[in-house]
Amino acid sequence: MYHFFRAVFYHLFRIIFRLDVVGASRVPKKGSVVLCANHISNLDPILLGIGVPHRQIRFMAKEELFKVPVVSYFVRNFGAFPVKRGMNDRRALKTALEVLKQGHVLGIFPEGTRSKTGELKKGLPGAALFALRTDALVIPVAIIGPYRLFGRLKIVYGEPLDLSEYKNQEKSGSQTVREATERIMESIQQLIEQHRT
Repeated sequence: MYHFFRAVFYHLFRIIFRLDVVGASRVPKKGSVVLCANHISNLDPILLGIGVPHRQIRFMAKEELFKVPVVSYFVRNFGAFPVKRGMNDRRALKTALEVLKQGHVLGIFPEGTRSKTGELKKGLPGAALFALRTDALVIPVAIIGPYRLFGRLKIVYGEPLDLSEYKNQEKSGSQTVREATERIMESIQQLIEQHRT
């Protein structure tokens, strides 16, 4: 079901938004991966997933979406699992870690919420924490919009980040996680600046 929806949305986005996908081959075909992208639209999770044809991507999605019948059907089939926003949702965190420990791909928007201005906001520590705890590969992703009918939308998958220096310091605590988060956000910003037209 996931691959069917992925193919349908891919072709729709190519037509409606003139989608351009760059660097999808940088996502390895095997192994745990954290895709870290900026967040400018509710359509971002779909976009992040359709750009990578060879892997299924799992997402955290706000719990409210799972209470809407039609929407719930699509988000579940597109690999999402619920998270309670504004609180420490241990169940969602455990699910995310399990996704990575099983060698799958986890899609995360480190900003935590959409940027209304399109400018990259400060990142939250979740993505870095997941990567450091599981040794998952981290790939920064830039979504360059806006989502405008027959405009030009681009998604760029960057080179994998080497976070080994932070993994070696992981026991030092929150400071290390903050530094790794800053590294991830800087990499996303660089991709945006390099590929923005």
